[in-house]
Amino acid sequence: MARTANVEGFFKPRLSGSELKAKTTTDVAHTIIKDEAAAREEKTARLRAARLAREAREQPAPAAADTKKRSKRSR
Repeated sequence: MARTANVEGFFKPRLSGSELKAKTTTDVAHTIIKDEAAAREEKTARLRAARLAREAREQPAPAAADTKKRSKRSR
């Protein structure tokens, strides 16, 4: 059986079993970290929008100026 050299197998080193497991673990960990960061950013944006909406609703109306002057009573 004649073997032919291909570019992928010839120039690219293959990972050992332990290196392949380590790479898989690293890839999964990075995926989990990215997903958690995206969820955290989404939650932060949602909470910020809710806080701003609540503050807009609860903003006190400007108090009406008292136009009458009260006089002091002297004893």
